[in-house]
Amino acid sequence: MDLLALADFNLVARHGGFGRAARAAGRPKATLSRRVAELESSLDLRLFERGARALKLTQEGRALFERTGALLTELDETAAAIASGGESPRGRLRISAPLLFSQTAMGKLAARFALRCPEVRLEVTTEDRSVDMVEEGYDLVIRVNPDPDESLVGRIFLRDRLVIVASPELKRPRDYLAVPAVMRGAGDQLTTWEVTVPTGRSRIAVDPVLRLSSLVMVRDAVRAGVGAARLPVSLVSHDLAAGTLVHWGDVDGPEIALWTPYPSRRLLSARVSAFLDFMKEAFPMGTPDELAAYIGR
Repeated sequence: MDLLALADFNLVARHGGFGRAARAAGRPKATLSRRVAELESSLDLRLFERGARALKLTQEGRALFERTGALLTELDETAAAIASGGESPRGRLRISAPLLFSQTAMGKLAARFALRCPEVRLEVTTEDRSVDMVEEGYDLVIRVNPDPDESLVGRIFLRDRLVIVASPELKRPRDYLAVPAVMRGAGDQLTTWEVTVPTGRSRIAVDPVLRLSSLVMVRDAVRAGVGAARLPVSLVSHDLAAGTLVHWGDVDGPEIALWTPYPSRRLLSARVSAFLDFMKEAFPMGTPDELAAYIGR
């Protein structure tokens, strides 16, 4: 495949037309049209639907654009880094991060990374859904206990655990009486919580009185005395230390592990390596207390 023709195709696809691409690059429109036509001929594929007023990528063209755009960008960045005599991170770095981590820590982390690597253009999208990194153009994702994926590699950079907490005014019920509970979302249908306490394991019957979509909202409701809740210990660490919330026990179950997966099929760029090293420095031990340090009181 002719890389120069592929680069011209990406230029036209990115700008949405031959005319706009020609003006942006200072290249003749006829040259771009000819190079794209040659690429289509060599691939035996139509990459654009050419209308009277609009140019639209075909399904095959969009797939080619999504899968080659980032690779060509990396080639350009590598060449620029070599020409400048170093491998300083530069270019766009797109990251998808979960809601809670973004709300509590990502703003401060992103600002510090931007100050350290001013030539990197960091873009963080907040979402809890599973994303297709290659198709959606992400360089890195941050996920909690992600499903195994052979196409990705990564590392755990932080660990957390769930605890049951409540306001000091809310007394833990005896026997099998249910405690008013603040739950996250409508999907949590648990009627009891399995907990570990210093004397062993026990169960707490729950009566959901409030359902909220954000764990930060759940914490704020528990602070107000509405009920007890299951929350990451990092989110309530300051409250437990100050006595504004009390600890009823640790939730039984697997730990909360935050991972930083990235596509193994691609060479690790300088900007991704820089961000991974930065996260390792930010959370050297990967403990909940280190995350709590980023969370405001």
